[in-house]
Amino acid sequence: MEFLIFLFRRALWSLLVLVGLSMIIFAVARGIPGDPARIALGPTASAEQVADLRNRLGLDRPIIEQYGLFLAGLAQGDLGRSLLTERPVNDDLRETFPATFELVTATITVAMTFGVLLGVIAARWRNRWPDHLVQIVAIFSAVTPTFLKALLLQILAGYILHVLPTTGRLPANMAFTADITGLLLVDGLLKGRVDVFVEALRHLLLPVIALSLASMGQIARITRASMIDVASQDYIEANRAFGVPDRVRVFKYMLRPSFVPPLTIMGLSFSALIGNAFVVELIFSWPGMAAYGIRTILQKDLNAVMGVVMVSGVFFVIVNLVIDILVGFVDPRVRIRGTR
Repeated sequence: MEFLIFLFRRALWSLLVLVGLSMIIFAVARGIPGDPARIALGPTASAEQVADLRNRLGLDRPIIEQYGLFLAGLAQGDLGRSLLTERPVNDDLRETFPATFELVTATITVAMTFGVLLGVIAARWRNRWPDHLVQIVAIFSAVTPTFLKALLLQILAGYILHVLPTTGRLPANMAFTADITGLLLVDGLLKGRVDVFVEALRHLLLPVIALSLASMGQIARITRASMIDVASQDYIEANRAFGVPDRVRVFKYMLRPSFVPPLTIMGLSFSALIGNAFVVELIFSWPGMAAYGIRTILQKDLNAVMGVVMVSGVFFVIVNLVIDILVGFVDPRVRIRGTR
């Protein structure tokens, strides 16, 4: 019963966040200078053509009525039509979101795995050379801009060593349609195309490394601090006094209670990467939703911009709701406090 109350409260707050997000993005989109109809038709269009397009887009209606139509479309899963591609925004996002989702999922998997591992190593050998090395790597990865890391990796691995591809999701001469899940790695395996899986993985490596370094460094530092804090607890001292081996003490008794802060950071990083991926997608010509969003912003394609932001918001809410549930399972105290 406590878990159901905990879940209900998190879901209710998530719904309120989405409603607030819809208000903010609608107000921002309508407040951007420039006439979307004029931008879409170009400077040579007549005033009558611009007025006709504004009427079809509903831009000549009162702002409250426009917001009501926007909410009604959201409720029906209709995000309108893109001025940039002249297609339904739903279709554009259906094509571009899987690429971004695959990139972000692989990124957070790499960041979490190596971040926690490096944090454990740093805490295990505290104030010794492994700890100092991990902290140097963590600080360097956190302070170096993502675009610079992406460019350096692209130059080093793609143009100097020639070991990895630097653009796209697959080679230009490889024909394959990811029509099951939209994820090349998954669809390649489902269709028995090992060659597609291998090439998709090779194309994914550089963008993932560039995008994961900052999160990996942050997770490593938080894991280290959490492990050191847990190591000072009385029950850990008792384990040490009773001669429990170091490996058992670290991975069985210290890692689980230390896992809550990195897990929370993982949820925030996972969600934020959807928005932060645009730099990497542009540099590596990755055909994802983030790059699509940048193009639509430059063209003031209101429906597409609001669609990208709302999908990112829904993704953010879902991921953090899942993380809250996982944290509740890892640490029951969080679940109990959430019901009070």
